[in-house]
Amino acid sequence: MEPIYTAENCTFVHPLQWGLTIFWLQSQNRTEWLDALRESLEPDGIRILSHRLLNPETSQFAISTKPHVSPLRIVQRVKGRLQHMVRETQPKPFRRNFAIRSFGSEERSVVEGYVSQQTNLHSYADTRFQAFLESLQIRDSAVDLSQAMKTSHGLYWYNLHVVLVHRERWQCVSSARLIAVRDMILRIGQKKRRRISRAGILPDHIHVATGCGFEDSPQDVALCFLNNLAFVHEMKPVFQFGGFVGTFGEYDNRVVVGGASSDN
Repeated sequence: MEPIYTAENCTFVHPLQWGLTIFWLQSQNRTEWLDALRESLEPDGIRILSHRLLNPETSQFAISTKPHVSPLRIVQRVKGRLQHMVRETQPKPFRRNFAIRSFGSEERSVVEGYVSQQTNLHSYADTRFQAFLESLQIRDSAVDLSQAMKTSHGLYWYNLHVVLVHRERWQCVSSARLIAVRDMILRIGQKKRRRISRAGILPDHIHVATGCGFEDSPQDVALCFLNNLAFVHEMKPVFQFGGFVGTFGEYDNRVVVGGASSDN
């Protein structure tokens, strides 16, 4: 069965930001490669916002990306292109380990709180329906998105806020259908090993705060939700062709970007 929602027919609003730390084998005191690295990464959908040497052997980058770029792709492209640029003086420039973390305009606690408060922000006159909506909301205290996940060589923190909206803000008021939406979100979390800490489920849109896999792009995550939720709605394109995907983490962009410089 062909998916309804694809990378070709969907558009995502995407404030996607990352802090990447890589470790040099030799001490560094110059970063004359920075402008060339910036230019080489732009075609990949990766933009360097800032860079600093935390110490002579540690580079920290603040990065923004387009929705099709995964954390794996960021690490591969930044290290690969930079290695190519310094290969004449440093044939093996880096240690194998790294760390990458998502961040955004607000910290994790603020984003999770916002998703949890959706029924307070969107109230309905029918108190029974309002109570029913409250019972649908997902708040999983066992999922701790502040904790790092591991790959074979690095640590990563990858948290995503996904918002999907019905076309023309159509309101689904079927209790059975809304329960099926909630159950499908939970099933996606189990099947795709996504760590869903919060989900706000409303008649015309949903919010999800989730930890994602290292190889998953934000676009992949959103399309997975869209196409699986289409099953709940009898394979009809109930949702808009796109949505919002935004990274978040333990720090906001005032800390991460502001703490680094665009040195040369």
